[in-house]
Formats: sequence, structure tokens, C-alpha cells
Amino acid sequence: MLALAAGATVSQASSDKGEQRLAKALKGRVAGEPVNCVSASTIGGPQIIDSRTILYRQGARVWRNDLADNCPFLRQDRILVVELYGSNLCRNDMFSVIDRGGLSIPIGKCRFGQFTPYTKAK
Repeated sequence: MLALAAGATVSQASSDKGEQRLAKALKGRVAGEPVNCVSASTIGGPQIIDSRTILYRQGARVWRNDLADNCPFLRQDRILVVELYGSNLCRNDMFSVIDRGGLSIPIGKCRFGQFTPYTKAK
């Protein structure tokens, strides 16, 4: 029982840190209507927030992607290898997760969700 309780505490702490990073990154911004695709050539990033959320920057706009499913392999210190089919990054596109500094062997695959734009409040 103690191991389960300790695991839950670690998971909660990780979730809290992700929420803090997300709040800091989106501070002073308001959400727009979600879209299914964004231009891959004009976005910078990714900024991994937690196992469900990735941010991309496009000038003054921040695109929030809430993944289609939880991606337990996703951490801030890992690399995403995105499978692009064309010039857009779209909902349901797949990406592989790779350890930084390790072998280039993917440790898991996940799918993008919709992209929500966040712009500075006026």
C-alpha cells in the first residue's frame, strides 16, 4: 500500500509542475477556436509541458496541443520525431519519443490532438 501511495504523490507532484509550467507559458493569453492543423514550417518548439500537453510558438501566438491520449513516454528531457505528411502538423499525426543522449531508438509513439491558439489579451 505504501508504494502505491508514494507513486500517487509523485504523479500528483509531476502534474502540479506541468500545470505551473502551462500557466506560466500562457499567462496573459486568451484561447481561440481549436483547429485541426497548423503550418509546420512556421512554428517553433516543441515545449513539452507534461504527458498530455505540448506547446508550439508562432510569432506572438502560442499553439497548445492537448494530445489525443495520455503519452506516458513524454517528458521535458525527451525528443519528438514527428511524422509529417505534407507541410502541416495535424490532429492524429503520429510522433515518436526518443531519449536525449541515448540511442536513436523510439521508446514510444503518440498522437496529436487539436491545436488551440493563444494570443495576448488586448
